[in-house]
Amino acid sequence: MGEPRLRPDFDALAPETFDSPYPLYRELRARCPVARSDAWGGFWAFMRYEDVSQAAADAKRFTTTVQNVVPKVAFTGRRPPLHFDPPEHTPYRRALNPLFSSERMQSLEEPILAISQRLLAPLIAQGRGDICLDFSTHLPIQVFALWMNLEDRDAAALATVGRAFNVAVQANLDEQVKATSLQLYALAREVLARRRAEPLDPTLDPTCALLAARDDQGRPLPEDLLIGCIRQVLVVGIIAPTVLIGSIAIHLARDQALQQRLRAEPHLIPTALEEFLRLYTPYRGFARTATAPMVCHGRDIRPREPIALVYASANRDEAQFAGGDCFQLDRPNIAQHLAFGRGAHRCPGAPLGRLQLRLALEVLLRDTRRFHLAGPIVPTRCPEIGARSVPLSLEPA
Repeated sequence: MGEPRLRPDFDALAPETFDSPYPLYRELRARCPVARSDAWGGFWAFMRYEDVSQAAADAKRFTTTVQNVVPKVAFTGRRPPLHFDPPEHTPYRRALNPLFSSERMQSLEEPILAISQRLLAPLIAQGRGDICLDFSTHLPIQVFALWMNLEDRDAAALATVGRAFNVAVQANLDEQVKATSLQLYALAREVLARRRAEPLDPTLDPTCALLAARDDQGRPLPEDLLIGCIRQVLVVGIIAPTVLIGSIAIHLARDQALQQRLRAEPHLIPTALEEFLRLYTPYRGFARTATAPMVCHGRDIRPREPIALVYASANRDEAQFAGGDCFQLDRPNIAQHLAFGRGAHRCPGAPLGRLQLRLALEVLLRDTRRFHLAGPIVPTRCPEIGARSVPLSLEPA
């Protein structure tokens, strides 16, 4: 063990720009595909597509129950389903999965389109704005409030607390993350109590679906875990769209030809979106821990040592995606990207994420003639990767 364990292969806390992580990841894939960092108490990082995809799909050898992200941000206890493995997490997924059906998504398309138009209109009218701070930090919160059927007061609370939590996570403000997480728990308790008093159709309401769910022995789900699950659901899809919309805006501002092509041929937007998801995976990656001692690419990994599955590196792995650092609109194997994970913990909300991203991009392109970068990009930090501030100049259509 000794020497290789003690010497770090990269510095996860080194200052970054929006673009700088990717050359490092390319180097690590070639030089050290299982890399070691001393940051946050030390962790391993799987960099290649094959290793990341296999670990993500193998809950028996790689558990999510110890630590599910690097750095660890779950200060207030484990929350299902993300922090649980099968079969413990299965009743929660079984309850929530139908709420993301194609029929449910179709019913949300018009209201999400209206939200996107309402949020973008002031930026386009004034010809400038920060696509992250003024738009994409608000959009997913309003979308999730809609999907969860939140009353106006709960939606307003989520807008305030959710945005503060979002900013705190992206800026690595640990104390603010803890404080806003506790506020989200309080909101989850209120939502649960309200649904018990005034139930809705469980085929249309996530909270009522969880209340109606039963475990494999036919028992209701435990109260504390119901609250934890609702707390998880309240914010699980807030941060990723914020970051990804910023990254897409940067790419299109830099590539005016692609911007104009998608504006002229909007039917290509869904295809382009999949390539943006691959190229700018908003979560650097989730974490697992080995359930038994193992050796991977010559590195000795002990149980309970955090392993970052670096999706942002795996999705650019040249062995899987030719020219992985480049945008390719007609990439033949794009469906294999890992932006939404793989295996038991593949994101159940992927249909809702895709829907709001597509509609946001459609409105942005439809209602502008062109847009450009208009100031410095502020990158986010682990566990996300991308931008948290993107000033744009926007020319109205």
